[in-house]
Amino acid sequence: MQKSIHQSKAVLKGAIILTIAAILTKILSAFYRIPFQNIVGDVGFYIYQQVYPFYGMAVVLSTTGFPVVISKLYAEQKERGDDVRSRLLLFVSYLFLQVFGVICFLILYIGADGIARWMHDLHLAILLKVVAIVFLTFPISSLLRGYYQAIGDMIPTALSQVGEQSIRVLTIIFLSSLFMAKGYSLYLVGGGAMFGSITGSIISAVILFMFLKFRKEWKIIMPVRGMIQTYKKEVGAIWSALFFQGLMICISGMLMIFTQLADSLNLYSLLVAKGMEAELAKGIKGVFDRGQPLIQLGTVAATSMSLTLVPLITRARLASKSAELREHIQLALKVSIVVGAGASAGLWAIMEPTNIMLFENRSCSSVLGILSFVIFFTSIISTVIAIMQGMGNVLFPAFAVMIVFPLKYLLNSMLISSLGIMGAAVSSLISLAIVTLVLMIGFKRMFKGPIIGNGFLRTVLIATLSMVLLLKGYLYITDYFFSTFGMERLGAALQSISAVLCGGFLFLLIVIRGRVFREEELAFFPLGSKLILLLARKGRR
Repeated sequence: MQKSIHQSKAVLKGAIILTIAAILTKILSAFYRIPFQNIVGDVGFYIYQQVYPFYGMAVVLSTTGFPVVISKLYAEQKERGDDVRSRLLLFVSYLFLQVFGVICFLILYIGADGIARWMHDLHLAILLKVVAIVFLTFPISSLLRGYYQAIGDMIPTALSQVGEQSIRVLTIIFLSSLFMAKGYSLYLVGGGAMFGSITGSIISAVILFMFLKFRKEWKIIMPVRGMIQTYKKEVGAIWSALFFQGLMICISGMLMIFTQLADSLNLYSLLVAKGMEAELAKGIKGVFDRGQPLIQLGTVAATSMSLTLVPLITRARLASKSAELREHIQLALKVSIVVGAGASAGLWAIMEPTNIMLFENRSCSSVLGILSFVIFFTSIISTVIAIMQGMGNVLFPAFAVMIVFPLKYLLNSMLISSLGIMGAAVSSLISLAIVTLVLMIGFKRMFKGPIIGNGFLRTVLIATLSMVLLLKGYLYITDYFFSTFGMERLGAALQSISAVLCGGFLFLLIVIRGRVFREEELAFFPLGSKLILLLARKGRR
């Protein structure tokens, strides 16, 4: 019993370490785009974002599905005390990942010209070939992350993820600044930025190898003579588990990548077909892509707290504590809805000064404002997927995520011809709303009875509307005051930051005073003891 408690605590601690690492990498991944866009401009940002979804796929393959499945299978073998089968698993898994990586590399490298033609921009082919190299490097990182997660040591995985993203970001900023200073073409600058994906993946593998070397564990990935011939049947089972389970979990993590991929493939060409001049269309697509870091930062804020509850959900399920399980699921969903609604509506309300603060001008602020509501849907989708995977359901979330690409691609074709770039924003919202609906239908089948009450939704709606009215009024009143600074960007920055503080406090006050969260639920949050003080006196214990 004592051993079980210690194992449970170790699993929870490890999951929290991985969650923190994932949040840090997502923040890094979002923040660097802002100085990068400032360095290369909207057309340069368009070039980078056209190719980014392919790199994003490699990242998901190396950090989510495959490591999770390898971790699970390896832990099962070690528990049986079968060292030979454990080494077989790692060796065969590496072979599978390397074959899979080579196939992905060849498809992208050989197909680069065809994909560039599909995007109606042949200059992008060289960038696609650079990104293809990452698919050759991800297998070793994916394998070693799975191994360390299996033995309960999350530190190597966490450090490799943060190290990879940090080196990648530094490479992007350094090379883009250098190439722009030398007057190189924007496509060459984009190629330099994409080279950061290679340096990052190499650093990730080096960090993981260093742990193997210092701990003298490198032999675990070396095969035993005659091993494969002895266990031929098990080789097929391992490949099958990696292909079906691993790939399903990977697909579930590609929601925004599929959305961005659809935009990469047809948004620019549709704008040109509508009659827009090619260079202007590239710039407009680059402005539209400004929404990506904003969405990413908003989604991180919305999901960081809810995803930390997923390990508790898994633990409650394994311990068959149905009441505790339901409470944790309810809290995770409530957090994703509350923070998602607040972040998306708040960003919509202050989009114009935020756009100026981060990207130097107010271009397409109305479009980016509509796009900000993507945060609301992605926060709910990410949380529901994590809960369903924690409950052992990996197939349905993958199906729900897969439909976003054809939906988004088709809706772009229908809406951009009539609405222009605004059609791309609207198509994102509609496609993500449909995915949310599909997921919630599947979720309701797993959990009978109401999860979220009408009273909760009413309070969140009141808090959101009150915050929006306050922010719009605040911007109207302070527009003249901040414009007197003579520095439009500085004034926009001061206006945006002060608006966030005012609007955020009002939203939080209404949510907490409205008893959306109980006192014991607030204790889960950062600064929970301070938030409890905002409760009405009669609401406190």
